[in-house]
Amino acid sequence: MKTAYQKCIEACQKCLVDCQNCLIEMAGKSSMNDCPKCCVECIDACLVSIKMMSADSEHAAAYCKLCAEICEWCAEQCSQHDHEHCQICAESCRQCAEECRKMAA
Repeated sequence: MKTAYQKCIEACQKCLVDCQNCLIEMAGKSSMNDCPKCCVECIDACLVSIKMMSADSEHAAAYCKLCAEICEWCAEQCSQHDHEHCQICAESCRQCAEECRKMAA
């Protein structure tokens, strides 16, 4: 089980951490889009996906598909900001979305 999900779990973990950092860094800053709101949703989506994959749930693929959609949305939002933490978050979201799409396939 571990090897089948390992890359996706690691991508979700990194995305969760980078989204959390982006969320904290954006506290008190104004935003012209859905950053940092998307980070909140992305953190939850990654957490649930990690839990489902860790449990080898029959629903893991469905959660990963949704997680990929949320990560793609978050990457789009955060990439519009010049802040380094937003750019790091956007890249982690893109990588997570890619791994989640593979898992959902």
